Amino acid sequence: MVQPLDACIARPALLFEKTGHGEEKGRRFYACSACRDRKDCNLFQWADEKISEARMLAREEQNRSKMPLFSHQEYTFVSLPLEQRRFCVDCQLLILPEERANHAKHKALSEDTTVQRLKRPSLLLCPLDNKKSNAQYLFADRSCHFLLDMLLGLGFQNILCVGTPRLHEVIKLRNMEGKSPKMKSLLLDIDYRYCQFYGQDEFCRYNMFNHHFFDDEEAVTFFQGFLREEGGAKVVMITDPPFGGLVKPLANSFSQMAITWKNLNKVSDAGQMPMIWIFPYFFESRILECFPSFSMLDYQVDYDNHPLYKHGKTGRKQSPVRLFTNLSPKDIILPEDEGYRFCSVCERYVSAGNKHCPKCDTCPSKDGREWRHCDECGRCVKPSWRHCSSCGHCALPDHPCGQSQTGCFNCGSQKHKLRACPKKHNKRLLLVRGFMATISLRCVKLK
Repeated sequence: MVQPLDACIARPALLFEKTGHGEEKGRRFYACSACRDRKDCNLFQWADEKISEARMLAREEQNRSKMPLFSHQEYTFVSLPLEQRRFCVDCQLLILPEERANHAKHKALSEDTTVQRLKRPSLLLCPLDNKKSNAQYLFADRSCHFLLDMLLGLGFQNILCVGTPRLHEVIKLRNMEGKSPKMKSLLLDIDYRYCQFYGQDEFCRYNMFNHHFFDDEEAVTFFQGFLREEGGAKVVMITDPPFGGLVKPLANSFSQMAITWKNLNKVSDAGQMPMIWIFPYFFESRILECFPSFSMLDYQVDYDNHPLYKHGKTGRKQSPVRLFTNLSPKDIILPEDEGYRFCSVCERYVSAGNKHCPKCDTCPSKDGREWRHCDECGRCVKPSWRHCSSCGHCALPDHPCGQSQTGCFNCGSQKHKLRACPKKHNKRLLLVRGFMATISLRCVKLK
């Protein structure tokens, strides 16, 4: 039996395996589920290692030092008159009058902490953009309004926002404006700063990599209550995980959510919780491996604060971020004013450059460009690829010719796989097989 660990800042740890040289046996270890950089969370423990009491106490003390400075119950900022409101830019905190002395040397906003600014916390807070932990990129408003109009058209009114604070924010704004039917949303996010702006019935601090609610039973109660509303018929989950996150732990968490929804609402085995997973198209095979019922839509999601994935002159022409969903593609109408059109053969909306291929009998493009059919390969490929007779498949013109796709991905040897490659210097971490299975997933509950 693996001994239970004490908590890291993200709580339950994930089990990884560090591979050995050649035939050397690998060794398993536990590490933080949310942070991939030891500078953010230094939790590391060999699976077969016994931890001394002194080390456990030191770890507990370190975790306490990183806990949020406030809780939902302690939040009283919105009741203050406008002239007494302050926002500390350095600490990213709304501060009370009695706390100002502690922030005297910090940069603070006073005139900008209006009711309107408090309604848009994603504009007030600095995005957490550490690529190895948070990677907090926020939807452009145009993408938010498309998603919400699309969901309303499909009859969904209760939106479970997992890692999508901007979408949650826009839902509340639209409700206040009263120009569209009301929607209800619950935000699940690891960023504790949103606790300052939303009550417990609107925000639960949550780690999507290990399905952990930080406020334990109280947060779980709100979460389950949300899934039960109206028999769960109008609930849809929409999630936007960090792009560098591991797909299988995420899929495991979303599967557990779906199981909870099904059990709470006594749905038949054939029923599925409606889900939309927003992720780059090049993760399609990994997502479909975990959720075979999902399909990828052509809609390109834009972000306000990403240097590449945004609409306009400063971003790239086409975002690689797509919608993966178990909803029927033919029921999802993509905006024609943005160039999307309906393919009557595929019975779904596709991007302007995604031309139907009669030989493949599908609209094959993944990246928005028009792909071309290769008769030798028997499939459509990217326009920049050319067929290589030496390799027997299409590839970029300057590819390393003659290297087979089988064997070791790291060094090209046909004598071993990546797992046993002696040239990777033992640095690559591989997930333990069977990670996806809910029962066999070893996310050890920490004290």
